[in-house]
Amino acid sequence: MPIPQPIYLDHAATTPLRPEALEAMLPYLGGAFGNPSSAHAPGRAARNAVDEARERLAANLGGAAREVVVTSGGTEANNLAVKGAAWAGKARGNRLVVSAVEHHAVGHSAEHLAKWGFDVAWAPVDAAGRVDPGALDALLDERTVLVAVMLANNEVGTIQPIREIADRVRARRGIHLHVDAVQAAPYLDLDVAALGADTVAISAHKFEGPKGVGALWVRRGTPLLAQLHGGSQERHRRAGTENVAGIVGMAAAYALACAAKPETRARLAELRSRLQAACLAVPGVELTGHPAERLPGLLSLLVRGADGVAASVALDLEGIACSTGSACATGSPEPSHVLTAMGVPDGEALGALRLSLGRTTTAAEVDAAVALVPPVLAAIRDGSAALAADPLGTRIA
Repeated sequence: MPIPQPIYLDHAATTPLRPEALEAMLPYLGGAFGNPSSAHAPGRAARNAVDEARERLAANLGGAAREVVVTSGGTEANNLAVKGAAWAGKARGNRLVVSAVEHHAVGHSAEHLAKWGFDVAWAPVDAAGRVDPGALDALLDERTVLVAVMLANNEVGTIQPIREIADRVRARRGIHLHVDAVQAAPYLDLDVAALGADTVAISAHKFEGPKGVGALWVRRGTPLLAQLHGGSQERHRRAGTENVAGIVGMAAAYALACAAKPETRARLAELRSRLQAACLAVPGVELTGHPAERLPGLLSLLVRGADGVAASVALDLEGIACSTGSACATGSPEPSHVLTAMGVPDGEALGALRLSLGRTTTAAEVDAAVALVPPVLAAIRDGSAALAADPLGTRIA
């Protein structure tokens, strides 16, 4: 008997592979297996595929093909940007300014650099998770070589005022601005050349491309020290034989995502609003993140007095696949650093729940979620309240 498919509301963690992307990849998973660095015919065919995919990806990002560095995903792209820019600028200064709500790929990279003599300043956010450009500007000094602020948060969906931040950073001259656009790329208009950043990271599996491939756009002329050494691939910025099938699939998926962005944004915002209204009708359930400046399909909640892990497990048993926050932090006993940076007390932050919609989410699935999710949240809240009132279970009937 076939197992019923769950209602998948965890698109912020990963998305299903788009059939068109798989179709584009298939030749390079079979007969067209050449190494793009080889001079013979199979190698040249692979090189042509990579070059064409790079051109296509660059066109949809708003940059030039030579500015696109292909990586193994968003984590590597962020590591390359943060570490590469920091080391490239070490002769001028050692200060890094990083927003307090960055993905761990950025935050942990900064913490690693601190062990090597870099001074890391964490830019605070408000209760909605937004960086104040003025407060960030106050952290900049003559030693600052890097600023890192993500375009949209992966846990609460808040969109940052990157253009204003970029203007302030540019006014200081010589400071590298890195933007993690991994979560934003499928839904927000992304013109990297106009964004004002020096590097921008994306990851294919967030927009229905394959896992294990991503890209870092590097503005032409930007100093960046490679973090992987070996061959001369990616203009000496990232060594290693290219993942031909993955690169082709990424370019195909992103082109389709870009073409559908206006329709996708509008539809997901409407569906998320319906689910949001139903969830917020449950006493003790609150919205986290900015109420308006947020990703269209990401609904982040705080279930007061409850355990978000228990809520996600209960929803899983009801056929709803969701998460408590970043998939990269699943299993961590610590509260979300994003929520604590927003001022949520540690104990309450453990009640986080993230329901994220994507292009393939249907109205029927949201209708089902509207019927299923609120009762589960109410039951979790009631159970937690009962346990708090009688922790030893003395009121046994």
